[in-house]
Amino acid sequence: MSEKKMTSSRRHHLKSLILAIAAGWLEQEKKELVAAKDAYMSENCPAPTMSGDHAALMEICKKINAQIDKIDEERYDIEAKVQKADKEIEDLKIKVVDLAGVKKPALKKVRMSADTMLKALLGSKHTVNMDLRANLKQVKKESKEEPTEAAGDWRKNVEGKADRKKMFETS
Repeated sequence: MSEKKMTSSRRHHLKSLILAIAAGWLEQEKKELVAAKDAYMSENCPAPTMSGDHAALMEICKKINAQIDKIDEERYDIEAKVQKADKEIEDLKIKVVDLAGVKKPALKKVRMSADTMLKALLGSKHTVNMDLRANLKQVKKESKEEPTEAAGDWRKNVEGKADRKKMFETS
């Protein structure tokens, strides 16, 4: 039971044979359609008799025009039915989609550092370092000396502010 794989030349040969057979079937089908159409036309549409006077020919033309009008009305009615059915089919398809809803795929949790994420986005050529603290400048803190007067008696400060308040009220 060893299975042998088909060679590419054999596969190509079989494909070409299948295509040749299918082309032959299509040609045969076309010939059958032409023959069926000729048989239908000869059965249902006999050749008009053109012998007779002017009034007889006018009568034949009127009959043919009446048949054409009848067929056009039937064609229009059938097209309207088809369009209505197509619209109903589209509405039903939309309802089916609405009822089924859109299923979201389950997302996988991926643990990835910022460095590996950026490498994945930008490619392996870009080396990105997410250690932002290394890029910061070092700043030395200076101790500010506050004046000792500000830490004095708070009542004097309030009285000074009260004078300013009176100044605004009088104006």
